[in-house]
This record gives sequence, structure tokens and C-alpha cells, in this order.
Amino acid sequence: MNLIVSWDEYNVLVERLAQNVHESSYEFNQIICVARGGLRVGDVLSRIYAQPLAILSTHSYTADGGTIRGELVIAEHMTMTQPRLGEDVLLVDDMVDSGHTLAAVHRELPRRFPHITQIRTAVLWWKACSTFKPDYYAEYLPDNPWIHQPFEVYDDMTPQGLKTRLATGSR
Repeated sequence: MNLIVSWDEYNVLVERLAQNVHESSYEFNQIICVARGGLRVGDVLSRIYAQPLAILSTHSYTADGGTIRGELVIAEHMTMTQPRLGEDVLLVDDMVDSGHTLAAVHRELPRRFPHITQIRTAVLWWKACSTFKPDYYAEYLPDNPWIHQPFEVYDDMTPQGLKTRLATGSR
């Protein structure tokens, strides 16, 4: 089963997620996004909430065009603009599928940054197959579809392919 998401649908989900967090009255002073999937979500939430954004890269999906999970690697360093992370964190990603990545990052952050007092998680999609339940989500998916996000068009695109696409005006 596949779920194909347009840019408009994607943007509405990000806004719905932001509203869900707001309605919870959770007061946080730091957003950490899990890259790559959480980059866009984290960027928008950082703008809406006027809170600093830190980026933590992870990598696990490698084989068969990114459909098979390999060993999870969490980057040693985090990109951030503040000299120190905030204490109350909103950890964001695009989805929680198996739950493996979000659970591992959720465990690792307090080990690396002992001053963190609270972490809550937020995702666009929470799949039923996940072993990790996020604190906030925009959509629950009981059927565990494979999600095709609008930016995936760039996964297999080369600079030459982009040149051809722009020259022909094709989408």
C-alpha cells in the first residue's frame, strides 16, 4: 500500500502538527530535527514558534533505494546556532515507521547533553507498526503504507536530469 503526498498535503500536515503541539501547551526552548526527513518539519516549526533549530543527522535506510533499514548511525556532532542547546526539547522527524531511529535519538540526547530536562517528540506520520509512540503527530496510519513524499522526485535526479526537466518544462 502506498500513500502519495503532494506539496499542499505535506504543508497542511506540518501546520496541523504545529497546531497539535500548540494545543498541548508544551513549552520548549529548543527544536531538534532528525535529518534528513525532519529538516523541512523542523524548519517550519522553528519559524512558527521562533525557537532555535538544531540539526542531528542520522542514517539507516540504504539498500533497495532506501527501503531497507541498515545499521543506524547517529552523527557525532549537531549543527546549531546557539552555544548551548535548550533544556526543553521538541524532537521532530517526518515519520515514525519502525520507531527505531526516533527511540534511539530520544535515548541518546540526554546522554550527550545531560542538561536536557525534557524531550517530547513530534512527527507528521505515526505508523501503527512503530514500536515508539510520538508525543505529537499529524496523522496516524493504521495500515502502515509506504509514504511517497513530494521531494522524493529528487532522490534519483542527476544534474543532467534536472537540466532536461527544466528545458522541457516537465513535472
